[in-house]
Amino acid sequence: MFRRMAKLLVLLVVVSGALTGCSKEAAEKSAAVPLAPAPGSQGPLRDGEALFRQYCAPCHPDGGNVSDPQRTLHGSVLKRRHISTSGDIVRIMRNPLSRMIRFDVSSLSDRDARAIADYILTTFK
Repeated sequence: MFRRMAKLLVLLVVVSGALTGCSKEAAEKSAAVPLAPAPGSQGPLRDGEALFRQYCAPCHPDGGNVSDPQRTLHGSVLKRRHISTSGDIVRIMRNPLSRMIRFDVSSLSDRDARAIADYILTTFK
């Protein structure tokens, strides 16, 4: 019975996340309003954190993954999937492997994408 309840809870979390914050329209809408701080106003990690909150956190709260709990941003999961550098993460942002929204250069600059990737690698070890 516990397993059934746990599965139901996971299903509810995934469905609610998909309905509330992980639609392509929501991400495109947030991408249209840049919130990135001015270059040099904060350290690179702070820039990455602000950008992560803007572009990634709705679908990856606390490094998780609301639409696919097996594909989190935590270090052990990334390592298992052979994702170990910021370049690897940027490549996935540009050409997603699953249901993730594609962030091309026109929606997220290379500098900002790398700042997000560095933040992920530093924060979700």
